[in-house]
Amino acid sequence: MTDKPLFKKIMQVGLVVRDLDASVKKQWDEFGIGPWAIYEFDPARMKNMTVRGKPVEHAMRMALAMIGDVMWELIQPLDDESIYAEFLDEHGEGIHHILFGVDDFDRGEAQLKSRGHEVCQGGQIGEIRYAYFDTTRSLHTIAEIADLEEDEGLPPPDATYP
Repeated sequence: MTDKPLFKKIMQVGLVVRDLDASVKKQWDEFGIGPWAIYEFDPARMKNMTVRGKPVEHAMRMALAMIGDVMWELIQPLDDESIYAEFLDEHGEGIHHILFGVDDFDRGEAQLKSRGHEVCQGGQIGEIRYAYFDTTRSLHTIAEIADLEEDEGLPPPDATYP
């Protein structure tokens, strides 16, 4: 245990879904979650993509909405190359990860690795670096960290809903 907490806040809860459009509509209609910013990310819009330390190109559709101070994220994998697709195959739809705010991305990454948590997927969208860590043995979910504050650095959405 360090004398300083690694995680400073919960920034996002990420869910994997089979059909992004249907999920966005259902969550809007049933719970009023939205408005949604919808993106499609593929190797043309992302860089340094890895899965378990190896270069792997994958694609996904993603929708973001705020619930208070926490971002709610839906992800639909568009191929079978990502940990999102693995999760969907193994568990079905559901909560995949939590994005935790850290003071410093590089220090947070080093601390998580030093505690035996492997990076299961990472990459970069624009200037935003992100990494998912296998923390399932202790947190019972995947932990994500990113070098961003809220949603800064994301491009304009491809679409919105409603």
